[in-house]
Amino acid sequence: QVQLVESGGGLVQAGGSLRLSCAASGSIFSISAMGWYRQAPGKQRGLVAAITSGGSTKYADSVKGRFTISRDNAKNTVYLQMNSLKPEDTAVYYCNAGGSITYVSTSWYYTGGNYWGQGTQVTVSS
Repeated sequence: QVQLVESGGGLVQAGGSLRLSCAASGSIFSISAMGWYRQAPGKQRGLVAAITSGGSTKYADSVKGRFTISRDNAKNTVYLQMNSLKPEDTAVYYCNAGGSITYVSTSWYYTGGNYWGQGTQVTVSS
């Protein structure tokens, strides 16, 4: 059984920073690509960032240059460092595991798997 537990959300002013953590249980972590998604009220859940088991990363255009995804395989933890936060970043953030990587030419994309964390609220005030 895989469990994902997020932490690190909160209230921050625009321009501030937060770091989200996702601790994973089970042996899936070291071989699994991971992703961070977010869902704002009235909107669909969307991929924010993904990282392969080898550490290659990909970001949504809206967060490029501001967010950084990383992982510590020894701690079974994936992080999302969020800098220069904007009010439009306000959402519930979810960790995802067990997804797949599809390679297209020299690029790749992540399709979410079946394992989700409980979500952590991030609120950015203007």
